[in-house]
Amino acid sequence: MTQTTTALVTGANKGIGYAVAAGLAARGLAVVLGSRDRDRGERAAARLRAELAGKPEVRAVVLDVTDPATIAAAAASLDRLDVLVNNAGVSGPVGLTPAVTPPEVLREVFETNVVGVLMVTNAMLPLLRRSPAARIVNVSSGVGSLRHHTDPAHYLAALPASATYPPSKTALNSLTVQYAKELRADGILVNAAAPGACATDFTKDLPFAITRTAADGAAVIVRLATLGPDGPTGGFHDDEGPVPW
Repeated sequence: MTQTTTALVTGANKGIGYAVAAGLAARGLAVVLGSRDRDRGERAAARLRAELAGKPEVRAVVLDVTDPATIAAAAASLDRLDVLVNNAGVSGPVGLTPAVTPPEVLREVFETNVVGVLMVTNAMLPLLRRSPAARIVNVSSGVGSLRHHTDPAHYLAALPASATYPPSKTALNSLTVQYAKELRADGILVNAAAPGACATDFTKDLPFAITRTAADGAAVIVRLATLGPDGPTGGFHDDEGPVPW
């Protein structure tokens, strides 16, 4: 790796993660694409290098956010890290209400969406603490907003109840606030982003059409990943600004 500002994006071989990697690379950052599958990660990195005519530096690393061994290996492969985007996530089964959700299903979703973020972030903190302007962005969702779910005027209040994906994103938002509190003294800005529902593999099974692109969703993440020194920390943001907790 060079001494160029470096970003690691988890779950970056496709969808919003890939669009975030592309957005950061277009701004001149060296980008490391984290992917559970080595071949898919390498193909994504090659595609991005081709799109950007080989500049800046783009490479892939095997990274399963639920596997401590791959997390440790990914951290050891980096010389520096300035930006961490915790994008990898799972939705869990669609249509399960809390009353019929097996506990193992809940554990699986939280293992990726919350515990995985903690494990990756903690493994990368020694590198981030050496950066002059480190940024951490946790990719959350508007469905993590308790205010939205309890506001009769908001469309989320009318959606079926779920014990998995929405609670995992609410927990991720809380974890984001706690990291922001801890890392404020280190000058590390930590925020959660709500990219909105985008037309990706992640949303392909939803029963309604989505026209928002992965690049549209990535924009707020890229913005938070490249904040200046006076930027916010401990916040939850979408395209329009702060999202209510």
